[in-house]
Amino acid sequence: MHRPVMGVTDPKGLRGILHGLIFGLLLALVWLGGLGADSGGLPTGAARSDLDRGREVYEANCGICHGVRGDGNGMAAHHFRTRPQNFRTGRFKFRSTPSGSLPLDEDLFRTITQGIGRTGMIPQVHLDEEDRWAVVSYIKTFLPRFQTEQPRSPILIPPTPNKTPELVARGRQLYVDAGCGDCHGEGGRGDGPSAAGLKDEWGNPILPSDLTRLPRKSGPTPPDLYRSIVTGLDGTPMPSYAGALTPEEIWAVVAYLYALPPETEWANLETLVEEELIGFRVEKIHRQPLPPRTPKSSPTEPRWGKASGSLKKRGESMAEGQACGRGMDKQAWGNVTLLTHVVVIRLTQARAC
Repeated sequence: MHRPVMGVTDPKGLRGILHGLIFGLLLALVWLGGLGADSGGLPTGAARSDLDRGREVYEANCGICHGVRGDGNGMAAHHFRTRPQNFRTGRFKFRSTPSGSLPLDEDLFRTITQGIGRTGMIPQVHLDEEDRWAVVSYIKTFLPRFQTEQPRSPILIPPTPNKTPELVARGRQLYVDAGCGDCHGEGGRGDGPSAAGLKDEWGNPILPSDLTRLPRKSGPTPPDLYRSIVTGLDGTPMPSYAGALTPEEIWAVVAYLYALPPETEWANLETLVEEELIGFRVEKIHRQPLPPRTPKSSPTEPRWGKASGSLKKRGESMAEGQACGRGMDKQAWGNVTLLTHVVVIRLTQARAC
């Protein structure tokens, strides 16, 4: 004689209920395991509160393009010629670390803050620094390598030399000798003889950068260009030139590339252009309000260059008097502070000159 369970007197019915409960439990375990696989676990040094906040900010601001799984397949990804970053591949273009290495947290923060020029990845300066750092912690959960591997030491960037006609002329010759024109073209317009057949690491067609256009994807300053030439852009045909050119030669190439954009292009540093306009509209439509942040016991010190005050205010201050970029091409070389912080007002202005 079996004791009735929840009104079930048939032993076969009881076994069916038990089997159903076990099956449901197994499904729940698989689902939870899937979440852990998606998030990649807890990155080294990341606090759970940072990850929780990072997930909130990411899903409200980033997932529409990068996807909730961080695979670059968000609902709006199809709008862009330059696809959103897939964080799960482990290939990061804009780093201060050598080719093949993971990026530093500061590299990820820099990209989130200043965006990627002429793409849908617009500057995320509407988020405060604490929320941007929280996003850095969260996107690292998409890649298990961050749990087991440390980024390599960043490359050293020597002081910016004086830009002279001789340095620019030497850079032009090195540009030719190093074969840069094969992809970027003789005049740097991205129309070299090899350009049409280029593909990224996953077989997708990719075009070399038009070096006469601004803003550049790697950032607005001479050290940004230097860094990209030394590290290469992982996942693309752009290799590292760390072993091919000396630091002095790389600076000469940077000086030449810096001289390529016409003066009218410098206006683009103060507005949104090309796919940035699409990115701005997509984010404006789909951005979700964020819940209040849980207060911390002590304020977090800004970690990006120990910055004080809001980046937006600093950008506005540094850009004061730079009407639509006129004359900025004359002042920009060596004025890293100006170029680093003028970029953060681009989103808030969002206007054509």
